[in-house]
Amino acid sequence: MAVEVLLPKLGLTMREGTITEWLVPAGGLVRPGDVIMRLATDKVDADVEAEGEGLFHPVVAAGATVPPGALVGWLLAAGEVPPGGPRPRPAPAERRFASPNARRVAREHGLDLATVQGTGPGGRIVSEDIEAAADRAATVATAATACPAVPSIPPVAIPPVTIPPTATPPVTIPPTATPPPPAPLVRRHAETLGVDLATVAGTGAGGRIRRADVDLAAAADTRDRALPPPPARRSPPRPRPGQVVALTGMRGAIARTMRASLQEMAQLTHGYEADVTDLVALRAQLKREWTGLGGAGAAAGSTPRVPSLNDFVIRAAALALRDHPMLNATIRDDGIHLLAEIHIGTAVAVPDGLVVPVVRDAADRGLLALAAETRRLAGAARDGRLTTADLAGATFTVTSLGGYGVDFFTPVINPPNVAILGAGRVRDGVRWEGDTPRRTSVLTLSLTFDHRAVDGAPAAEYLRAVTALLARPLRLLAA
Repeated sequence: MAVEVLLPKLGLTMREGTITEWLVPAGGLVRPGDVIMRLATDKVDADVEAEGEGLFHPVVAAGATVPPGALVGWLLAAGEVPPGGPRPRPAPAERRFASPNARRVAREHGLDLATVQGTGPGGRIVSEDIEAAADRAATVATAATACPAVPSIPPVAIPPVTIPPTATPPVTIPPTATPPPPAPLVRRHAETLGVDLATVAGTGAGGRIRRADVDLAAAADTRDRALPPPPARRSPPRPRPGQVVALTGMRGAIARTMRASLQEMAQLTHGYEADVTDLVALRAQLKREWTGLGGAGAAAGSTPRVPSLNDFVIRAAALALRDHPMLNATIRDDGIHLLAEIHIGTAVAVPDGLVVPVVRDAADRGLLALAAETRRLAGAARDGRLTTADLAGATFTVTSLGGYGVDFFTPVINPPNVAILGAGRVRDGVRWEGDTPRRTSVLTLSLTFDHRAVDGAPAAEYLRAVTALLARPLRLLAA
């Protein structure tokens, strides 16, 4: 029975996607989990895997842009022709308890999962089980090749043969056995590490190259060569006066999302000044002390990086949401849903727009772990390497324009959230102690919230909780 290949929806705001490349030729055999297309959306590029099995028949050409859920191809049985119209998708067949990666490795080795014994939790089949089974099969095949069965030969009378003294009988050298080729997974791993498989000695059955062999070769070669950096995200040309900027791609997605946000929500913004004098002093102290740890004799990578001001704000925002769950919510048809998880979206400017990668479980991360994750996400955003998992699931958003010298602004809520917190620049302030002025460091926070879900007083209480945490930064560092 024909199986529909539909364009997947990657994220709630996806309106369309472009099939940049078909990775399976027309008529090629496809199995569940095989990557069949590369898909580009307004926020991320992704490889799409097949959910069924059959001979691939594309409906649209590479380069086509279609909405999510559109029919883009069929998976057909041998001799079957594409149906005239859409058909219901068949129920998935029962599958053995195995990790997705183990299933992929099994397909690459041509192994039946029914013949593999799982050693993972609860008998789950993992990748190591597949590799071990492949090695056993290779060992058997190698032994069979090296020691073929010798058929019995009846005795034959051989007449005497006279060999001239000058004749030298030819010497036949048996060919050297060729090691089994490395698995596709190992080849991809070698490509990722920049390792030439021709220089790697295999330690698997029959000389097969394994992942551990590739890792060892990469480690030994690190001193002699540098791995190429990841490809940089290509910057769009700078806008010029008189130019028309099309509302397509990421720019179009931002325009639609922000307009819908302002049209569908009752948005209101509170401004609040936070005294961050002690926070600024703490960061300066950490810079001095941690920089000293990186002197002579320090292990490479052992010196921690000082969290940014924005990391402290994200940490404070996440902790305050525990006591103010109305701001960590979403509105649906049946009411206001308060969310159990606290996943903070962090707005990152990129050359062609804005993306919001997500720090998952932000309230449960220590400050250093949170800072490491925000650096990873920001780098991936600017290099165009964010995955769909990096962009999905934000329950609250933090954005900052302090680096651009902005004191106060009114951020627009990122649907389906009900609130967003903005942070401006740190500037000089004054606090009076009796008749004596004291210089302070002040940060302006701006909280935009959906008045349908949150009233002004609870929103102000949340801002007061965030500023109280920022005023005592050691609590954020130790929590």
